[in-house]
Amino acid sequence: MPVQRGYRQACGVARGLDIVGERWSLLVVRELLFGPKRFTDLQQALPAASPNALSDRLRELADVGVISRRHLPPPANVRVYELTAWGRGLEPIVVALGTWALAAPPTAEQVFVSVDSVMLSIRTYFVPSWQRPQATLRIELRDKGLGGVFGVRLTSAGAEVAHEPPEQPDAVLATTTNGLLAAFGDHDLTGLVAAGAAVSGDREVIRHLIANVRVPAHQDVR
Repeated sequence: MPVQRGYRQACGVARGLDIVGERWSLLVVRELLFGPKRFTDLQQALPAASPNALSDRLRELADVGVISRRHLPPPANVRVYELTAWGRGLEPIVVALGTWALAAPPTAEQVFVSVDSVMLSIRTYFVPSWQRPQATLRIELRDKGLGGVFGVRLTSAGAEVAHEPPEQPDAVLATTTNGLLAAFGDHDLTGLVAAGAAVSGDREVIRHLIANVRVPAHQDVR
């Protein structure tokens, strides 16, 4: 990182902020936790970031080894950005920061939620309450197009999330980003279905997922 932006302190916190403390850096990391993305994908996930600012962050994160650039061969034939093994070590930090911040109330302008942020909530806050070995879901967030299709595997240990949906899922849930967020913690599918969601397959799998994503409730600490 350029010296003029550094903290010039030797402690680990200062060194960490020298690496990922610039605006948008940790959100870029958040968006790459589920796999590589194109520049245009990152723009859609971070709409308030200018192209120049996003380009600067990607270059800086690549220069220090948090992310890498890779060119996918045909038929994709595009350049993507992905986390390095060292960069993936930031996941617990990103999750811990997000959980800590839930104690503060959102402001009026904090309304946009990226699809990967929603799915990270599933991976982070899902608490299984059954002994079924595993179950798989296909989740389609209609307002996000093809980028809103995910696969989820529920096990007795937690939830695994991937951009690639299973070929034969036990259940399929098609809804909107806000509809899914609002349903977390509900113990039945009534509200989700009333909001226009489509469910198919094993409804108990979907109910188990929705009921057991336990996002910590806001508590105003001020």
